[in-house]
Amino acid sequence: MFLNDQFLLKNDIAQKLFHDHAKQMPIIDYHCHLDPKEIYENKHFKNLTEAWLAGDHYKWRLMRANGVPESYITGNASDYDKFLAWARTVPKTIGNPLYTWTHLELKRFFGIDLLLNEENAPLIWDLANEKLTTDDFKRRNIITNSNVKVVCTTDDPIDDLHYHQLLKDEEQHFQVLPSFRPDKVLNIDQNGFIEWIEKLSTQSQVSVTSYQGLIDALKTRVAYFHQMGGRLSDHALDILTYEEADEKTLEAIFQKRLKNGALSSYEISAYRTETLSRLIGFYHAHNWTMQLHIHAYRNTNSALFDQIGPDTGYDGVNDLPLAIPLQRLLNRAEKDGKLPKTILYSLNPNDFFVLATLMGSFQKNTPGKLQLGSGWWYNDTRAGMRHQLTVLSDVGLLSSFVGMLTDSRSFLSYTRHEYFRRVLCEFIGEIVERGEAPADEDLLGSLVEAISYDNAKQYFGFERSYVENHPR
Repeated sequence: MFLNDQFLLKNDIAQKLFHDHAKQMPIIDYHCHLDPKEIYENKHFKNLTEAWLAGDHYKWRLMRANGVPESYITGNASDYDKFLAWARTVPKTIGNPLYTWTHLELKRFFGIDLLLNEENAPLIWDLANEKLTTDDFKRRNIITNSNVKVVCTTDDPIDDLHYHQLLKDEEQHFQVLPSFRPDKVLNIDQNGFIEWIEKLSTQSQVSVTSYQGLIDALKTRVAYFHQMGGRLSDHALDILTYEEADEKTLEAIFQKRLKNGALSSYEISAYRTETLSRLIGFYHAHNWTMQLHIHAYRNTNSALFDQIGPDTGYDGVNDLPLAIPLQRLLNRAEKDGKLPKTILYSLNPNDFFVLATLMGSFQKNTPGKLQLGSGWWYNDTRAGMRHQLTVLSDVGLLSSFVGMLTDSRSFLSYTRHEYFRRVLCEFIGEIVERGEAPADEDLLGSLVEAISYDNAKQYFGFERSYVENHPR
């Protein structure tokens, strides 16, 4: 039963929808954290730990929960000893999606159909490392062999996109496109802001000595990302507030910060609101999709943050007010005629109905113009995915959903698309089983294919896209 052809597919219609429709569809990975330099250089991984554990804070958290010392997680232990520590942890993870993902990756990528544990870890280490020396396991070949057509990375506005250009010129099997992630310009209260502004000025060739200069520089960088094929932005809005301010006030706030002055909570919020609102206008002008990732509570363990830094597994879920500031932000853009296509994610599943009902008030012209984003991070589980699908179905159009993304730093995460598609087919199969939809394969098969691939292909509008040149 474990990971057989029918896992998660509990009835005949679910099985048919997956095997005859979802399984065959290519992948558009429209949000991830892969390094374009790594993709371009196309090197082999030196071993399974580098391919599988490096940077994977999902696994790191479970290892800590299992009492593994930090030296075997992010510390100086050998790669083999780190792998053994993970192998000892895996049998304890039953009930967590990582138990399924771990074995799904071993099976799909390496052809290893064994249950990882401390006893067989040396054998699996040798088998996987032997596979990693073959050409199929170079970075780009993993992407190609996973049937991926588009990869959208996450990029700072000051990035020169050098490796995107090289990949654009050379790669023939898939596209690697930049996504505009301007967190550092919005986080005016964070250390390093002034130094970042100086780099923005250099990269944009716009003098950023005034607030208007800042906006001009950002407009220039959005245009450059668009020229390079970028069609999405992304924002980590861990705290979402809304305060309006006029140009005179914004200029005063900006100048105060450039002089290292301490800002009030109002000044921080007003600057963030107004700068984001101007960026929203740029996204709309270029027909981009804006992604808002809301309510992560980052770096909650300050002692460990000081020791090993961010993105290491010390983040949680926030529960701050959301409906009013988000409504004001979206409503302002709509009143100005500048609301772009938007995907709303929250790390707090209690926000799903807030997001879904608010976005329903702003749908217009484009099918699914506003999207309830797929289960993100801690919601990237069967339960989280089903909750997202349920809320979207209850108050919106499941048929317009643009589907799954990896949101990952790992080249071995594409099995998450299979996992999601199985959950989707299970979900639809249950609707049919309850008598709430017909067992019409043509109707339901088209729905599954759309959510798996076709909707994203139409929604994002990638130019010179391999979704056009290389159809299914």
